[in-house]
Amino acid sequence: MSGLPLHAARGIVIAGWELSESFIRASGPGGQNVNKVATAVQLRFDIRNSPSLVDRVKKNAIKLGGSRVSKDGVIIIEANRFRTQERNRADARARLVELIDQASEPPPPPRRKTRPTRGSVERRLAAKTGRGVIKKARGKVTDD
Repeated sequence: MSGLPLHAARGIVIAGWELSESFIRASGPGGQNVNKVATAVQLRFDIRNSPSLVDRVKKNAIKLGGSRVSKDGVIIIEANRFRTQERNRADARARLVELIDQASEPPPPPRRKTRPTRGSVERRLAAKTGRGVIKKARGKVTDD
C-alpha cells in the first residue's frame, strides 16, 4: 500500500516512493497481541525535498507539522489508534493528506481598509463630550 500514490486536495498527488512506512509495537489495548505484533505505523515523508509540493505548501506544512517535523524537514506521523496494521496505515495516510490539505489552502484575501461612518464619529465624539461633562462636575465646589 505504500507504493500507491496519495491524492490530496487541489490536485496534489504524492508518489508512493516519497513515503516510507515502518511498523513498531504499539501500546494500549490488545492483550498479549500487543507484545507480539508490530501494529503501529510510522509514516515518513520528506517535505523539504518533495517534488510534488510547491514551496508555499512546503513552508506551510512544516509550520503546521510542528514537533512532528524533524530538523531535516521529514514529517513523521505515528498511528497506533487501531489494533490492525491496515487501519493504522490508512489512518496515518489520512492524517498526512489532512495536513497537506490544510497547508495548500489559499491565503485569505487581503484586508480592505474601511473608514468609520460620519454618524459613528459623531456618536463617539458626543459620548466623549458627555463623559467630560460628568467628570468636570466631580471637581471642587465653589461658592458663587
